[in-house]
Amino acid sequence: MSYYDIDSILTVAEKIPCTFQLDVPDLGYLDNTPDQTLKAGSRIALPLWLAEMLAIANTGDEQGKSFVAFDLPKALGNDVLQALKADPRAVPLRDQSAHFYSLATHMMDLSEEPELSTTLRKTFVTRAAEVALHARKVGGASGNKGGAKEEGSNLGVGGAGEEFLRGLDEWERKLFRKAHDGAKAGKEWMDNVKK
Repeated sequence: MSYYDIDSILTVAEKIPCTFQLDVPDLGYLDNTPDQTLKAGSRIALPLWLAEMLAIANTGDEQGKSFVAFDLPKALGNDVLQALKADPRAVPLRDQSAHFYSLATHMMDLSEEPELSTTLRKTFVTRAAEVALHARKVGGASGNKGGAKEEGSNLGVGGAGEEFLRGLDEWERKLFRKAHDGAKAGKEWMDNVKK
């Protein structure tokens, strides 16, 4: 994570469900009970950066408990993972989280879900192929009829292209832009070679 990377900052600000395993004095304000002790068993949604620090922090007791245990966020919940297993292309990842893959890689580092990495790898490979296919189709990269040259990059705005882009998370949008610009530059180069 780069200190100045806005996508990383937004990813670690996503909230994940946590359960406190110990009583923690003076943290009641996290549970809307100021000036009170946060009780063990309290379930609170915390930003990823804070949950990560509290989960890996050692409390110093004999059992080696951490302050919190966390569950996977809703964006990586069982329903979403089952849908991704069925057909990764049918799930609009941006509706789950704008930074879905970034959040998922953070959670893979923190959780012990063996199925998570397999499902996400399959999802990315399947969706990347779909992204590349769509990127070649838009903006005149696949050829124009009538000899009209299309200027600029419309990145699929309008119709089905707009609907497709709406479901992509930030990593996929970056991949789409790079693939689209590459296909467009390749077409322009081929047009110049033919002259």
